[in-house]
Amino acid sequence: MEIIGQQKAIGKVGAVYSATGNSFTTQPVESLELTFEGISGDRHAGLTRRAGAREPWYPRGTEMRNERQITILCADELAGVAADMGIGEIRPEWIGGNLTIEGIAHLSMLPARTLLFFEGGVTLKIDFQNLPCRVAGSAIAEKYPDRDQTALPLDFVKAAQRRRGLLAWVEIPGTIRAGEAVRAQIPEQWIYSGAQSA
Repeated sequence: MEIIGQQKAIGKVGAVYSATGNSFTTQPVESLELTFEGISGDRHAGLTRRAGAREPWYPRGTEMRNERQITILCADELAGVAADMGIGEIRPEWIGGNLTIEGIAHLSMLPARTLLFFEGGVTLKIDFQNLPCRVAGSAIAEKYPDRDQTALPLDFVKAAQRRRGLLAWVEIPGTIRAGEAVRAQIPEQWIYSGAQSA
């Protein structure tokens, strides 16, 4: 089994966003105030959350650890998705982004357990990739009313595979601001091949 040792990558925060209303879409803010529950006042804040369609192994509504506190996106990846969909742009706030990170190649491919150390003292722990869904696709389609409102959300699901960003939770709280440096500490990686395919 090949094992790739620990690595690091350096980037910076492009912008920060928060969702304080009933919608999953976000709004630009000056800074993110983080507690162990996530972004104070944000729709996705909480130490726990309820299981949904993404967790078919639990009865829907089961209380579980909230590993979806923070949505991290890359502007370059979103630009690529938009180009593949034939639209002008996809803004992070349209699809619930909480922060964008610049300068780390293939951001959405950072593996689970990667730690993000922010200049201001915050540490976020990556859970996994954020899978593209029709809800986010529909939010994008609303911005392009001249396009097919049934087809465009499905186009997003296809085009955004492995480019929809990352989900993370707060390991060390504090404040994140646009422009600050961030270091990704990437853990050892390997491909486990001792089990049957799901």
